[in-house]
Amino acid sequence: MSSLSRRVALVTGAAQGMGAAHARRLAAAGATVAVNDVRSGAGLDALAAEIGGLAVPGDVCDPRVCAQIADTVAATAGRLDVLVANHAYMTMAPLLEHDEADWWRVIDTNLGGTFHLVQAVLPHMRRLGEGRIVVISSEWGVTGWPEATAYAASKAGLISLVKTLGRELAPEGIIVNAVAPGVTDTPQLEVDADAAGITLADMHARYAESIPLGRIGSADEIAAAVQFLAEFDMSAVVGQVISCNGGATRTRV
Repeated sequence: MSSLSRRVALVTGAAQGMGAAHARRLAAAGATVAVNDVRSGAGLDALAAEIGGLAVPGDVCDPRVCAQIADTVAATAGRLDVLVANHAYMTMAPLLEHDEADWWRVIDTNLGGTFHLVQAVLPHMRRLGEGRIVVISSEWGVTGWPEATAYAASKAGLISLVKTLGRELAPEGIIVNAVAPGVTDTPQLEVDADAAGITLADMHARYAESIPLGRIGSADEIAAAVQFLAEFDMSAVVGQVISCNGGATRTRV
Protein backbone atom coordinates (compact mmCIF):
# COMPACT_ATOMS: atom_id res chain seq x y z
CA MET A 1 0.00 0.00 0.00
CA SER A 2 1.27 3.46 -0.88
CA SER A 3 2.17 5.81 1.96
CA LEU A 4 -0.15 8.28 0.25
CA SER A 5 -3.20 6.26 1.25
CA ARG A 6 -5.60 8.45 3.25
CA ARG A 7 -3.41 11.51 2.62
CA VAL A 8 -4.77 14.73 1.12
CA ALA A 9 -3.00 16.44 -1.77
CA LEU A 10 -3.46 19.74 -3.58
CA VAL A 11 -2.40 19.87 -7.25
CA THR A 12 -2.38 23.24 -9.00
CA GLY A 13 -2.65 23.79 -12.73
CA ALA A 14 -4.59 20.54 -12.93
CA ALA A 15 -7.20 21.20 -15.61
CA GLN A 16 -5.19 19.42 -18.30
CA GLY A 17 -1.80 18.03 -19.27
CA MET A 18 0.73 17.22 -16.58
CA GLY A 19 -1.38 18.60 -13.75
CA ALA A 20 -4.23 16.23 -14.54
CA ALA A 21 -1.76 13.35 -14.78
CA HIS A 22 -0.32 14.19 -11.35
CA ALA A 23 -3.80 14.31 -9.83
CA ARG A 24 -4.81 10.95 -11.30
CA ARG A 25 -1.55 9.34 -10.18
CA LEU A 26 -1.85 10.53 -6.58
CA ALA A 27 -5.51 9.53 -6.45
CA ALA A 28 -4.65 6.06 -7.75
CA ALA A 29 -2.12 5.81 -4.90
CA GLY A 30 -4.92 6.37 -2.41
CA ALA A 31 -4.79 10.11 -1.78
CA THR A 32 -7.76 12.45 -1.76
CA VAL A 33 -6.81 15.05 -4.33
CA ALA A 34 -7.94 18.65 -4.60
CA VAL A 35 -7.45 20.02 -8.08
CA ASN A 36 -6.89 23.68 -8.82
CA ASP A 37 -6.76 25.82 -11.91
CA VAL A 38 -7.01 29.54 -12.43
CA ARG A 39 -10.76 29.36 -13.00
CA SER A 40 -13.59 26.90 -12.64
CA GLY A 41 -14.68 24.90 -15.64
CA ALA A 42 -16.19 21.66 -16.84
CA GLY A 43 -12.77 20.05 -17.27
CA LEU A 44 -11.68 20.75 -13.70
CA ASP A 45 -15.02 19.62 -12.28
CA ALA A 46 -14.96 16.45 -14.38
CA LEU A 47 -11.45 15.59 -13.19
CA ALA A 48 -12.44 16.10 -9.55
CA ALA A 49 -15.46 13.82 -10.02
CA GLU A 50 -13.39 11.21 -11.85
CA ILE A 51 -10.81 10.88 -9.06
CA GLY A 52 -13.21 11.39 -6.15
CA GLY A 53 -11.60 14.66 -5.14
CA LEU A 54 -12.65 18.27 -5.08
CA ALA A 55 -12.20 21.28 -7.34
CA VAL A 56 -10.73 24.44 -5.79
CA PRO A 57 -10.31 27.00 -8.57
CA GLY A 58 -8.50 30.28 -8.01
CA ASP A 59 -5.63 32.46 -9.16
CA VAL A 60 -2.51 31.53 -7.20
CA CYS A 61 -0.96 34.93 -7.95
CA ASP A 62 -3.15 36.27 -5.14
CA PRO A 63 -1.91 35.27 -1.66
CA ARG A 64 -5.40 35.64 -0.20
CA VAL A 65 -6.76 33.21 -2.77
CA CYS A 66 -3.97 30.74 -1.95
CA ALA A 67 -4.88 30.91 1.73
CA GLN A 68 -8.56 30.34 0.89
CA ILE A 69 -7.68 27.33 -1.29
CA ALA A 70 -5.52 25.72 1.39
CA ASP A 71 -8.06 26.39 4.13
CA THR A 72 -10.91 25.00 1.99
CA VAL A 73 -9.02 21.81 1.24
CA ALA A 74 -8.08 21.27 4.89
CA ALA A 75 -11.61 22.04 6.12
CA THR A 76 -13.31 19.84 3.51
CA ALA A 77 -10.93 16.88 3.50
CA GLY A 78 -9.82 17.15 7.12
CA ARG A 79 -6.11 17.73 6.47
CA LEU A 80 -3.56 18.84 3.86
CA ASP A 81 -0.47 16.67 3.48
CA VAL A 82 0.90 17.28 -0.01
CA LEU A 83 1.29 20.24 -2.35
CA VAL A 84 2.16 19.73 -6.01
CA ALA A 85 2.85 23.20 -7.41
CA ASN A 86 2.31 22.53 -11.10
CA HIS A 87 0.70 25.79 -12.26
CA ALA A 88 2.49 27.75 -14.98
CA TYR A 89 2.10 30.64 -17.38
CA MET A 90 4.37 31.10 -20.39
CA THR A 91 4.75 33.55 -23.21
CA MET A 92 7.77 33.97 -25.46
CA ALA A 93 9.33 36.98 -27.15
CA PRO A 94 12.75 38.45 -27.83
CA LEU A 95 13.90 40.28 -24.72
CA LEU A 96 13.56 43.80 -26.10
CA GLU A 97 10.10 43.02 -27.48
CA HIS A 98 8.67 41.36 -24.40
CA ASP A 99 5.99 43.52 -22.80
CA GLU A 100 7.20 44.34 -19.29
CA ALA A 101 3.85 43.74 -17.61
CA ASP A 102 3.58 40.34 -19.27
CA TRP A 103 7.19 39.48 -18.34
CA TRP A 104 6.38 40.09 -14.69
CA ARG A 105 3.11 38.15 -14.97
CA VAL A 106 5.15 35.07 -15.89
CA ILE A 107 7.38 35.58 -12.86
CA ASP A 108 4.48 36.39 -10.53
CA THR A 109 2.56 33.30 -11.62
CA ASN A 110 5.28 30.68 -11.69
CA LEU A 111 7.59 31.82 -8.90
CA GLY A 112 5.34 34.15 -6.92
CA GLY A 113 2.39 31.77 -7.02
CA THR A 114 4.50 28.96 -5.60
CA PHE A 115 5.77 31.27 -2.85
CA HIS A 116 2.19 32.14 -1.90
CA LEU A 117 1.08 28.51 -1.99
CA VAL A 118 3.88 27.30 0.25
CA GLN A 119 3.03 30.03 2.74
CA ALA A 120 -0.62 28.95 2.61
CA VAL A 121 -0.08 25.21 3.11
CA LEU A 122 2.67 25.38 5.74
CA PRO A 123 0.38 25.99 8.76
CA HIS A 124 -1.65 22.91 7.85
CA MET A 125 1.42 20.72 7.38
CA ARG A 126 2.94 21.99 10.61
CA ARG A 127 -0.18 20.96 12.50
CA LEU A 128 0.38 17.45 11.15
CA GLY A 129 4.10 17.53 11.94
CA GLU A 130 5.04 16.55 8.37
CA GLY A 131 4.32 17.24 4.72
CA ARG A 132 5.52 16.93 1.16
CA ILE A 133 5.95 19.76 -1.34
CA VAL A 134 6.75 18.94 -4.97
CA VAL A 135 7.45 21.87 -7.28
CA ILE A 136 7.35 21.52 -11.06
CA SER A 137 10.26 23.44 -12.53
CA SER A 138 11.53 22.91 -16.09
CA GLU A 139 14.56 21.85 -18.09
CA TRP A 140 14.61 25.47 -19.25
CA GLY A 141 15.15 26.52 -15.65
CA VAL A 142 18.43 24.62 -15.82
CA THR A 143 19.57 25.47 -19.36
CA GLY A 144 17.71 28.66 -20.26
CA TRP A 145 16.01 29.05 -23.63
CA PRO A 146 16.09 31.78 -26.31
CA GLU A 147 13.11 34.16 -26.21
CA ALA A 148 11.89 32.61 -22.95
CA THR A 149 13.70 34.82 -20.46
CA ALA A 150 10.78 35.22 -18.06
CA TYR A 151 9.76 31.57 -18.09
CA ALA A 152 13.32 30.25 -17.76
CA ALA A 153 14.12 32.75 -15.01
CA SER A 154 10.96 31.83 -13.09
CA LYS A 155 11.74 28.13 -13.34
CA ALA A 156 15.36 28.68 -12.28
CA GLY A 157 14.02 30.65 -9.32
CA LEU A 158 11.86 27.68 -8.38
CA ILE A 159 14.95 25.46 -8.27
CA SER A 160 16.66 27.83 -5.86
CA LEU A 161 13.46 28.13 -3.83
CA VAL A 162 13.26 24.35 -3.53
CA LYS A 163 16.89 24.00 -2.48
CA THR A 164 16.46 26.69 0.16
CA LEU A 165 13.12 25.42 1.49
CA GLY A 166 14.51 21.90 1.52
CA ARG A 167 17.10 23.01 4.04
CA GLU A 168 14.69 25.21 5.98
CA LEU A 169 11.76 22.81 6.35
CA ALA A 170 13.33 19.36 6.54
CA PRO A 171 13.90 19.62 10.32
CA GLU A 172 10.10 19.84 10.64
CA GLY A 173 9.48 16.74 8.54
CA ILE A 174 8.26 18.85 5.61
CA ILE A 175 10.19 17.60 2.59
CA VAL A 176 10.57 19.84 -0.47
CA ASN A 177 11.82 18.71 -3.89
CA ALA A 178 11.35 19.54 -7.55
CA VAL A 179 10.84 17.86 -10.90
CA ALA A 180 12.31 19.52 -13.99
CA PRO A 181 10.54 18.05 -17.05
CA GLY A 182 12.05 18.25 -20.48
CA VAL A 183 9.89 18.34 -23.58
CA THR A 184 6.71 16.49 -22.67
CA ASP A 185 3.65 15.47 -24.66
CA THR A 186 1.10 18.01 -23.44
CA PRO A 187 -1.32 20.39 -25.20
CA GLN A 188 1.45 23.03 -25.21
CA LEU A 189 3.14 21.16 -28.06
CA GLU A 190 0.16 21.88 -30.31
CA VAL A 191 0.85 25.58 -29.75
CA ASP A 192 4.52 25.00 -30.60
CA ALA A 193 3.61 23.12 -33.78
CA ASP A 194 1.22 25.82 -34.93
CA ALA A 195 3.84 28.50 -34.29
CA ALA A 196 6.40 26.53 -36.32
CA GLY A 197 3.92 25.83 -39.10
CA ILE A 198 4.34 22.04 -38.90
CA THR A 199 2.25 19.08 -37.82
CA LEU A 200 2.17 17.89 -34.23
CA ALA A 201 3.92 14.64 -35.26
CA ASP A 202 6.69 16.64 -36.92
CA MET A 203 7.00 18.78 -33.78
CA HIS A 204 7.47 15.64 -31.67
CA ALA A 205 10.12 14.39 -34.09
CA ARG A 206 11.95 17.71 -34.15
CA TYR A 207 12.21 17.83 -30.36
CA ALA A 208 13.22 14.15 -30.20
CA GLU A 209 16.29 14.79 -32.35
CA SER A 210 18.18 16.32 -29.43
CA ILE A 211 17.07 13.77 -26.80
CA PRO A 212 19.35 10.76 -26.25
CA LEU A 213 16.34 8.57 -25.42
CA GLY A 214 15.04 9.32 -28.90
CA ARG A 215 11.60 10.57 -27.90
CA ILE A 216 9.84 13.19 -25.82
CA GLY A 217 8.44 12.41 -22.40
CA SER A 218 4.89 11.61 -21.38
CA ALA A 219 2.83 13.29 -18.69
CA ASP A 220 2.47 9.93 -16.93
CA GLU A 221 6.25 9.65 -16.63
CA ILE A 222 6.47 13.04 -14.97
CA ALA A 223 3.60 12.06 -12.66
CA ALA A 224 5.53 8.96 -11.59
CA ALA A 225 8.41 11.19 -10.47
CA VAL A 226 5.95 13.43 -8.63
CA GLN A 227 4.48 10.47 -6.78
CA PHE A 228 7.96 9.27 -5.81
CA LEU A 229 8.75 12.62 -4.22
CA ALA A 230 5.33 12.85 -2.55
CA GLU A 231 5.55 9.49 -0.77
CA PHE A 232 5.89 9.60 3.01
CA ASP A 233 8.01 6.46 3.41
CA MET A 234 10.92 8.19 1.70
CA SER A 235 12.43 11.31 3.23
CA ALA A 236 16.17 11.14 2.44
CA VAL A 237 15.72 13.06 -0.82
CA VAL A 238 15.62 16.73 0.23
CA GLY A 239 15.96 19.89 -1.84
CA GLN A 240 16.72 17.95 -5.01
CA VAL A 241 15.70 18.31 -8.64
CA ILE A 242 14.77 15.23 -10.67
CA SER A 243 15.46 15.95 -14.33
CA CYS A 244 12.97 14.00 -16.47
CA ASN A 245 14.21 14.76 -19.96
CA GLY A 246 15.43 11.56 -21.61
CA GLY A 247 19.06 12.46 -20.98
CA ALA A 248 19.01 15.83 -22.70
CA THR A 249 20.61 17.51 -19.70
CA ARG A 250 21.51 16.88 -16.12
CA THR A 251 20.47 19.28 -13.41
CA ARG A 252 22.73 21.69 -11.58
CA VAL A 253 24.71 20.35 -8.62
